[in-house]
Amino acid sequence: MKKVIVTGAAGFLGSCLTRKLLADGNQVIGIDNLLTGRVSNLAEIRDHANFTFIQMDVVSESMVEMKPLAGVDEIYHLASPASPKFYQSAALDTIAVNTIGTKHMLELAKSNGARMVYTSTSEAYGDPEVHPQQEMYRGNVNTWGPRACYDEAKRLGEVYCYEYYRQFQVQVKVARIFNTYSANLRNDDGRVISNFVNQAIRGEDITVYGDGSQTRSFCYVDDTIQGLMRMMEKNAATGEIINLGNPQEYAVLHVAELVKKLAHSNSRITFHDLPKDDPKLRCPVIDKAKKLLDWEPQITLEEGLVRTIEIYRAQLSEAAGGDRA
Repeated sequence: MKKVIVTGAAGFLGSCLTRKLLADGNQVIGIDNLLTGRVSNLAEIRDHANFTFIQMDVVSESMVEMKPLAGVDEIYHLASPASPKFYQSAALDTIAVNTIGTKHMLELAKSNGARMVYTSTSEAYGDPEVHPQQEMYRGNVNTWGPRACYDEAKRLGEVYCYEYYRQFQVQVKVARIFNTYSANLRNDDGRVISNFVNQAIRGEDITVYGDGSQTRSFCYVDDTIQGLMRMMEKNAATGEIINLGNPQEYAVLHVAELVKKLAHSNSRITFHDLPKDDPKLRCPVIDKAKKLLDWEPQITLEEGLVRTIEIYRAQLSEAAGGDRA
C-alpha cells in the first residue's frame, strides 16, 4: 500500500484521481482549501478506511512540517483553480498555489524521497503560433492580461520543478494537461463542455464565443487520470514535461452542434464576443506520452459526450425532483 498525497482533492480531476487511487488499494491523503473544490465530490469516499481529508491551503508554511504527511511515497499536485471563470476571480490565490504551493510540495517530496507529478496546463503555450503544440515549443503568452495569473503561474511552477529536479534530484514529472471533461465538472464551471451540455439539456441558448472557428482538443477524464498515473509510475518520465491530451482537434462550433445533436436539444446556438487572449488553436502532440508512458486516449469525443450528457441530465432530473419535494 502506497501513501499518496493528492492536492486539490475536492476538485474535478483531484476527486476522480483520489477515487481511482483508493480503488487500487492505496492510502490517500486529500488536501484542499475548498476555494473551488466541493466536499460533495468526496461524499462517496469520505468514510473510506484508507482516506484522510485535510482542509488546508498548500500555500500555508506549516504544510511541509505536518506529521501526517511524513512517509509519503507519491504526491500529485493538482491544487489550483483551472477554469478562467474561477482563476480570474481568484487571481492572487491562483498565482500563490502554483508557485509557493508548488515549492512546498516539492520540499515535501524532497524530504520524503517521494515522487511527484505536477499538473501544469496547455495554457503554458498561450495563444500558440506553432500548431499543433509539442513540449519543446516555448509558447506565446501575455504577461499583462486576465489569463496571465494562471498561464504564467503554471509556467513558474514548472520552473520550480526544474530547479528541484536539477539541484536536489527530486523525482518530479510535469504534465501539461489539455482540455479534460466529464460530468464531474461543476455545472457552473464555465468551460466549453460543461457550458454546452448544461445549456443543451435545459433548452437554453448554447453560447459560442467568437465565430466558433477556434479549436480545442477534448480528453475524457478517465484517459487523463490514466495518463497521470502512468507518469507517476514511469521512471522515464522523471525530469520531463509531457503533454496529456487528445490529439483529435475540433472547432468549438462543431462541438456545440454535436452536443445539441446528442442531447436531442432544441437550443439555439448564439455567438458572443471572444474573451481577451482566448487561444485560437489548441491541439497536443502526444508522441512523447506514447513513447515514455505507452499512453494515448481511448475514449472518443462522441462517446465521452454521451456519458457526460446522460449524467448531467440525471443530476438535473434529481435536482428537479428535490425541488418538487
